[in-house]
Amino acid sequence: MAMNRRQTLAFGAVAAIAAATGAGVGVWRQPGAAEIGQAGLPPDFWTMSFTRPEGGELALKAFRGQPLIINFWATWCAPCVRELPEIDRFAVETAASGVHTVALAIDGPTPVREFLKRIPLKMPVGLAGLDGSELSRQLGNAQGGLPFTVMVAADGRLAQRRLGETSRDELNRWLSENKSR
Repeated sequence: MAMNRRQTLAFGAVAAIAAATGAGVGVWRQPGAAEIGQAGLPPDFWTMSFTRPEGGELALKAFRGQPLIINFWATWCAPCVRELPEIDRFAVETAASGVHTVALAIDGPTPVREFLKRIPLKMPVGLAGLDGSELSRQLGNAQGGLPFTVMVAADGRLAQRRLGETSRDELNRWLSENKSR
């Protein structure tokens, strides 16, 4: 049975409304900054460490008491790959002011090392693998999607989080919003 033009337009409108409603529910379910601050960090957060691709350890305790931005990413995640250079520039620009930015790869060591040969990053990178996926969930990434970025304020409070691509402007806004607290 062929649809006429009116039926096609009506079907398209219903589909658009359903998609918008689904997106709205997804945004509505994301907790606001106040709720994030109440959630806190996992009890063992500051004891966690991750192997670095070049060798050695990336220990989170080294950043305690200072603003910390953590970006969860993977080599196979196109939005992650798009945002990494901008996050890396942010990390370089803010390092002198005591802000630390790290990238935790939810990926295997070999793909990460190959990626970093092509696109070197100045910010510290940790090989987080499945432990990183679990950490991102504990920090509020209920969907388990990537990229996922969080800010831990200097006072140890989980201050911000973002599922999806972020930008230097957004990260700078996070810093300015959390300086006054």
